[in-house]
Amino acid sequence: MNTGTVIYYLSFVPAIVIGITCHEFAHARMAYAFGDPTAREAGRDTLNPLAHLDPIGTLGIIFMGFGWGKPVPVNVSRLRHPRADLVVSAAGPMTNLLVAMLAGLLLRIPGSLQQMASWGLADGAIILASMTVHVNLMLAFFNFIPLGPLDGSSILSNLLPVRASVLFQKFNRAYGGYLLLALILSGYLLPVSIFSLILGPPINFFTTLILGS
Repeated sequence: MNTGTVIYYLSFVPAIVIGITCHEFAHARMAYAFGDPTAREAGRDTLNPLAHLDPIGTLGIIFMGFGWGKPVPVNVSRLRHPRADLVVSAAGPMTNLLVAMLAGLLLRIPGSLQQMASWGLADGAIILASMTVHVNLMLAFFNFIPLGPLDGSSILSNLLPVRASVLFQKFNRAYGGYLLLALILSGYLLPVSIFSLILGPPINFFTTLILGS
């Protein structure tokens, strides 16, 4: 294993752990705030990564570029507001966007890099912060896709008029998972990944916005 690969994994692994943990914690905390203690009772209202990482899903992300965390259990019937499910669903990817912005901010605070350089940590901090930005943007926009079990499907369902929402939910239950799988496999089977074509532009835009390059 060459030095570049070692550096990649030393930055990617903590970045993905941070991203998944914050994402799932946000779902759990927001559900509890709206009256559903299901996730808290299951031990998911915590920033302990062990509560949120699925072993197989995490290894899949690290070595194959695709995986998952443990889904947070939410009992919609216990939520106190009719639109609370929209907020709970959006909390995960929105938190990933926030984490990405905070990671980028660390590199922009006046004197922060100079201070880290004095500790001999500047290069490592830049690599880790940049990776944290990229990974969290990837998690955010991936989960905004309105297909299958992703947060985007629940967000879209809550934004649509009732009749359209019912039709969308039926369509998503029948075909959403297959369409999502097709998007993911396109990166392995086609010369150009449809997945990258969809996620690339917003990820690149926000990466430039946050990191300035």
